[in-house]
Amino acid sequence: MEHGPEHDTEHGGGHGTEHGTERAGDAHGGRGGHPHHHGPGAGTGWATAAKATLHCLTGCAIGEILGMVIGTALMWGNVATMALAIALAFLFGYSFTLLAVRRAGLGFRNAVKVALAADTISIAVMELVDNGIIALVPGAMDAHLSDGLFWGALLGGFAMAFLVTTPVNKWLIGRGKGHAVVHAHH
Repeated sequence: MEHGPEHDTEHGGGHGTEHGTERAGDAHGGRGGHPHHHGPGAGTGWATAAKATLHCLTGCAIGEILGMVIGTALMWGNVATMALAIALAFLFGYSFTLLAVRRAGLGFRNAVKVALAADTISIAVMELVDNGIIALVPGAMDAHLSDGLFWGALLGGFAMAFLVTTPVNKWLIGRGKGHAVVHAHH
């Protein structure tokens, strides 16, 4: 359960001990340099990892679907279509984080560094799993936009990518890496 006053501890509010939730170090960055804890271990919990993965997956899915749709509609070959989909997945994945940290006041150059640090591993794992699933489903790469197989393989790949990437993000966040670097700028 979130307790808004706990956020005040890192800004000098001193309310982090409310309800006995503060442990040594939590008020000033806690474990792994993750500055926004909502109680013991919340910074490295499954919910935090799932939220980070979902954020990443949203950008990746937009890029991936757009790339697959463009490549398929233009009747490009499988390699060209997949390359476009992966490139757009990285572009949109990074863009979501870039926009968020820019809104938080970070300069463009530093925002790019944060986006690269936050999302590269997550997007790479997601794309590897997602495209691996699509490549392994018989006929999926040759299916047309109107085929259920096309959409089923794509959505199944996203679901599997989410399941595989969430533990990766949990591990990264627990070590102050991945999406933990974004939270320093909220």
